[in-house]
Amino acid sequence: MLRNEDIGILVEALPYLREFKDKVVVVKFGGRAMTDPALRDKLLQDVISLQSAGLRPIIVHGAGPEVPAMLLKSGKKATFVHGLRVTDEETVALTEMALIGRTNTDLVAEVNRLGGKAVGLDGKDADLIVAKKHLADVYENGEVSLVDIGYVGSVEAVNTDLLHCLLDGGYIPVVAPTGVGLGGESYNINADSAAGKIAGDLQAEKLIVLTDVKGIYEDYRDENSFLSTLTFDKAQELISGGRIDGGMIPKVKACITALSGGARKAHIVDGRVDHAILVELFSDKGIGTEVVRA
Repeated sequence: MLRNEDIGILVEALPYLREFKDKVVVVKFGGRAMTDPALRDKLLQDVISLQSAGLRPIIVHGAGPEVPAMLLKSGKKATFVHGLRVTDEETVALTEMALIGRTNTDLVAEVNRLGGKAVGLDGKDADLIVAKKHLADVYENGEVSLVDIGYVGSVEAVNTDLLHCLLDGGYIPVVAPTGVGLGGESYNINADSAAGKIAGDLQAEKLIVLTDVKGIYEDYRDENSFLSTLTFDKAQELISGGRIDGGMIPKVKACITALSGGARKAHIVDGRVDHAILVELFSDKGIGTEVVRA
């Protein structure tokens, strides 16, 4: 028998279910969602529930524990330029082995075990993610210079036809954030950046970025400055003003990329909360920070 509170939840969710039917939702997995099996299962069940409710979800995932474990096991020593780690050809190959061969395949297997239909993808599959070399900004003596840090890339183009084909077939694409250059070379891609570009190019209804904090703060040092809604302009202002800490910057930039490309809304959500994805999408208040154009 349904309890009154259960009925209330359903009534609150119904308008959103109608509004979001057949819409694309890109979910970026990261943080504890990649390291805590019980938490990961709950979030993957949320994604499967989205598909069951008529939405078209896509998962983009971060490195998880396998990548650093693979690099450590190989004995590969890091090299740095101006304090920035360089990704050489050997490192990018090891990263691909762990990211695609373990992290991606494990997530796909887990979705399928939970009752979904997942397909694993990486940037080389039908040129899903075409990339170019990313040159890092280095600030020194008041001047900015661009530094080559190896096989680290930025997304140039996304093969949206491939993603639509899979979505139309009832599959959940699970994307490893690697890219392929015009010469066939491999690039590491920041997972937040990849998710933002995919959401924008697909003109997704939602980009959901999972993290291990409540959301965005007016000042990251002040817990009372939480922002439930953040406009495009305000997000850029917080970044340029140094009021967002380093780890959150690529997540906010991913939201800006998604909105600039045509996504309707973006959300930064604490993935440690039970059913965080469903609560954010199908309740009036949500739990995270909603990023909007204006």
